[in-house]
Amino acid sequence: MTSLRGTLREHVSLASHTSWRVGGPAALCYQPADSEDLIHFLTQSTVKPITFLGLGSNVLIRDGGIPGVTILTQGALNGLMQAGSETIHAEAGVTCAKLARFCARAGLQGGAFFAGVPGTVGGALRMNAGAFGGETWPHVVEVETVNKAGKRVIRTPKEYEVAYRQIKGKHHDIENEWFLAATFHFERDLRDAASEDIKILLRKRNKTQPIGQLSCGSVFRNPPGDYAARLIEASGLKGFQIGDAIVSEKHANFIINQGHATAKHIEQLIQHVEETVAAKQGVHLVREVHILGEAE
Repeated sequence: MTSLRGTLREHVSLASHTSWRVGGPAALCYQPADSEDLIHFLTQSTVKPITFLGLGSNVLIRDGGIPGVTILTQGALNGLMQAGSETIHAEAGVTCAKLARFCARAGLQGGAFFAGVPGTVGGALRMNAGAFGGETWPHVVEVETVNKAGKRVIRTPKEYEVAYRQIKGKHHDIENEWFLAATFHFERDLRDAASEDIKILLRKRNKTQPIGQLSCGSVFRNPPGDYAARLIEASGLKGFQIGDAIVSEKHANFIINQGHATAKHIEQLIQHVEETVAAKQGVHLVREVHILGEAE
């Protein structure tokens, strides 16, 4: 490949690129210099499949790793700017926590919930991420995407079916199209309290969630009218352990790597939780975490 400005490597361990700190290698890994460099890479590359990875906070990468090429967006697609008096343009590699702080400094309210989303803008768009009652897509004005051929497209929310923790393209395949950036709308902060809102939400998160431990955030979506954590706890699963992976004693919808877990241990524990809750509570939990790659 010619004229690439990013970093292309083979057999790169992805464990350090996930919040669980587990997972095998990427067969090929590319960290673009910016969005233009990424598009240039996609137009030249014939390697398939293509996987995009941000903070790795909502994924479990299996021990056998990921075939094809993995694109690392964090530290690459990091543009963040105020596009208008009530709009902000953020690239896919920007962390949600950074977006929340940027909103507050810009005097905008409604973005504080992003401080509780442990991922990047690209991941938040892909799964309609949310926290503390807020969700990503109600704030989206438009998104910029790229497909596997390197074609850039501008899309509006009307082109997507948006639901709780998931989106679908109405007339296009989002499995082969990835988010480069988004423009968000937020209201003016007439109370001048956006920064304080962030502090309050983070205190609440720290009190209720196992912050500082190796996890992916919430493993399962909340079922309608209930909470996954309540169902898991009611099934007697707090503290249940496979290998060095354990259901958190603090918040049952978190699985913790105590330091030496493998992706296999975590996946087995996820399956055990699903089966136990189904048997004891009659509820089939839907995974919020995405499992990628191949078994060892």
